[in-house]
Amino acid sequence: MADIQLGAHTIRSHGITVARFHMHDWIILVLLGIIDIILNVIEPFHRFVGRDMMTDLRYPLKSNTIPFWAVPMIGIALPVFIIFGIYFKKQNVYDLHNAILGLLFSVLITGVLTDAIKDAAGRPRPDFFWRCFPDGKDFYDNITTSVICHGDKNVIKEGHKSFPSGHSSWSFAGLGFLAWYLAGKIKAFDHKGHMAKLCLVLLPILCASLIAISRVDDYWHHWQDVFAGGFLGLFVASVCYLQFFPPPYDPDGWGPHAYFQLLAESRNEPTLISTNNLSIDPTAIDSMYIQPEGRNYLVSRDSTLLIDEMEAGVGMRMR
Repeated sequence: MADIQLGAHTIRSHGITVARFHMHDWIILVLLGIIDIILNVIEPFHRFVGRDMMTDLRYPLKSNTIPFWAVPMIGIALPVFIIFGIYFKKQNVYDLHNAILGLLFSVLITGVLTDAIKDAAGRPRPDFFWRCFPDGKDFYDNITTSVICHGDKNVIKEGHKSFPSGHSSWSFAGLGFLAWYLAGKIKAFDHKGHMAKLCLVLLPILCASLIAISRVDDYWHHWQDVFAGGFLGLFVASVCYLQFFPPPYDPDGWGPHAYFQLLAESRNEPTLISTNNLSIDPTAIDSMYIQPEGRNYLVSRDSTLLIDEMEAGVGMRMR
């Protein structure tokens, strides 16, 4: 399918139609957002932390190299900006709508899975000691040797949300989707061997990897948390992308499924051809019986031959 067909489906001409078609998907997105908020409010499982376990949980309590507010800016706002930039060039609202919808599903599904696992696992962060005992004076239960924390409740609550890493999963969900999207748009896998295209596709993955590594450097996560979060985000991003777009190596990998379905339906619509006072469907096939030598044969003739004969018959009657 050629790019020359783009430009006829803009936000003004088809935006409302596309949005209505995916109305239920947008409702599900809102529900996912509400669920994620609830998962962040509820108290996570407080996994047992004993005296002997504190040896591996005494890393210093540091601030975030990548603050929380920066993650949606990098993982959502940046891809949306690029998607809109491509829309202004191609003028294809189907591509714009499905790309943004797929991106948001990728991030929100990842967010719900990440926060649900965080609350259920309750793994302590590497800096849990200083969250539990901010003054450095540790207290333990004499029988179970379990910690008796006297730090800030919200800080302790966050201390039980180490696995998996939310920074990592969100970054790989948003930037991983962007990598898939760019691969399709620039036709990175067109078998022409342009490594510059591949480098451009891997750039969002590199950015997500650096964000994930910062979580280990800040002692907010163990390496297993970062690995699991990155894998989860990239997996969900891949599934969501392929739900809306063909694989990047596909000849039609530059556009969404919905756009090609629209073109196929428009080509299959019957067009009536007017011949004098007759209207004939060109897709129709007429069948008639002829009887040479006393035998019946079923002969199918296409509409072009039928039109010619009908015109000849009309001309004979007019003479």
